[in-house]
Amino acid sequence: MAVRPDPAPAPEDLWAMETSLRRRGFAAIAGADEAGRGACAGPLVAAACVLPAGRRGRVPGLADSKLLTPATREEVYAEVVDRALSWSVVAIPVPELDARGMHVTNIEALRRAVSVLDPEPDYALTDGFPVSGLAQPTLAVWKGDRVAACVAAASVLAKVTRDRVMLELDARFPQYGFAVHKGYITEAHSEALDRHGPCTEHRMRFVNVARARDAHAARTPPLSDRAPMHDDGAVSTQPTDSPVLVEQRR
Repeated sequence: MAVRPDPAPAPEDLWAMETSLRRRGFAAIAGADEAGRGACAGPLVAAACVLPAGRRGRVPGLADSKLLTPATREEVYAEVVDRALSWSVVAIPVPELDARGMHVTNIEALRRAVSVLDPEPDYALTDGFPVSGLAQPTLAVWKGDRVAACVAAASVLAKVTRDRVMLELDARFPQYGFAVHKGYITEAHSEALDRHGPCTEHRMRFVNVARARDAHAARTPPLSDRAPMHDDGAVSTQPTDSPVLVEQRR
């Protein structure tokens, strides 16, 4: 069960939870969070981060990534990467999300992000969801990215990394506007889905994506009615075997 702290802590309280844990003997405290869980396109990205104690760990401007502007997120991201004792980012691609389901892959990504930290943390705080199978004691914290600095730092790492991925996908699939909505459901995204049908980066488990796929297929002439196509080779449609480690600092 996730611990539910007060809903609106003061900014200076962002470090209080880690301070309390250090007083109990846990020196290295990891925070873990994800980005992209609610999007209907693009990967799920999880991150973990251990911030140092004292002034070095007081990252300027640090807050829940959702509360920061894109420009500020980039600045905070650079500060976190520079100051963190260790950090990691793990991405789970769309075929894996469709094959195994969102909750299973979300927990696995958080677990993987924490488990690859080197040196290992003494304690782990996760945003919202309990994560089993870790070597250290863990605590799931409701809205952890707003009340624990290490979780907020992880949220920035995950969000900035995923936004960068979505910008790359926008260059590949400009018709969907990924650079603007980052794969989340918006009116413009829904209109593009209805017009073009989904691409390979859309999550077929989402009802709106499956509906657009079926509607687009119904409007598309069968292969026998189209011009011949040249096949350059087989394309694998199998999901990946494991999450992809995007970045890691030791």
